[in-house]
Amino acid sequence: MIEPALAIVDFSSIAMGIEAADAMVKRAQIDVIRTGTVQPGRYIVMIGGPVGEVEESLDAGREAGGSAVLDYVLLPQIHPEVVEAVGGGRVPEETDSLGVVETTTVSAAIHAADAGIKGAEVRLVEVRLADGLGGKGIVLYSGLVADVEAAVAIGVGVLERPELLVRQVVIPQLHPAMWENVAEATRFSERVLEHL
Repeated sequence: MIEPALAIVDFSSIAMGIEAADAMVKRAQIDVIRTGTVQPGRYIVMIGGPVGEVEESLDAGREAGGSAVLDYVLLPQIHPEVVEAVGGGRVPEETDSLGVVETTTVSAAIHAADAGIKGAEVRLVEVRLADGLGGKGIVLYSGLVADVEAAVAIGVGVLERPELLVRQVVIPQLHPAMWENVAEATRFSERVLEHL
């Protein structure tokens, strides 16, 4: 059986990101590649496929990207709920508490999301990446307070450098009005426009 894997690379240079993405797709037979620009002038490359091929492709991207590589992550056997969340899926049901991990890169957010959901009995309310966040990422976990605390600790614990973490919080008994806001969307413009 082929094990699915996902890798992401954050590049500080758009030009270098495009060049590195080309090297990645030329080096190994990956199943999927998604790339694009995000604010503030970064380039993100996400690849998926069999573990060995994704590892080989990631190595090519890191070599080609050199000092323009801000962060990267390789996740063999990525949790299906992370894949769904990255694709825009949401689990907005109100629960006992909300945990938030805010990171400086997309790679760090996805790494935290995968580790937290694998290590604790939580759900991913949302994983938001880069656009509208200045290149940062946020992960929202829900569940019982102790489980959310564990997920946040585990998610933060996998970050390899302190500067990848912006902030972490666990909010027990989030107010119903805040659950309503978080459940609908974390983008302010979406919340405002629906009520105008």
